[in-house]
Amino acid sequence: MAPMRPQKYALWLLLAIVIVGLDFWTKHLAVEGLVLYRPLPVTSWFNLTLAHNEGAAFSLLADAGGWQRWFFTTVAVVISIVLLVWLWRLPNRSRLLPSALMLVLGGAIGNLIDRLRFGYVIDFLDVHYQGWHWPAFNIADSAIVLGVILLLIDGFLPRRGSTAQES
Repeated sequence: MAPMRPQKYALWLLLAIVIVGLDFWTKHLAVEGLVLYRPLPVTSWFNLTLAHNEGAAFSLLADAGGWQRWFFTTVAVVISIVLLVWLWRLPNRSRLLPSALMLVLGGAIGNLIDRLRFGYVIDFLDVHYQGWHWPAFNIADSAIVLGVILLLIDGFLPRRGSTAQES
């Protein structure tokens, strides 16, 4: 199986670049327009709330003393390299899997930029219901979640040209 053609590879990378740009722009708007940890109600179940997350998802290791910044930075760089190599090795006809990989890559890079610039990730999307709050998140986090969902869906789809006898 031949690796992806450079032109096709560049087109897929464009999706990741769009995610990074959208994430950067929305975080800029949040920083400029919101007050740290002061909710701005949008609906009865959604606020815009500027937050700084020094940890990972759900603020995992947020109070770990600072080493987590470099740990999560290293993890994001390694994952990004793996995703780029994985994309390169995909066949040209692939559609769902490269979309998933580039959503995860764009999200990982978006949050990586924050960690390198500030030492924390900027979050601002705040979903809540009857006193229960989902941890604040951002566009990069949303892209990662969507990318992982697409990866799972791709994993359950039968491969082209495969038969039940090959399993």
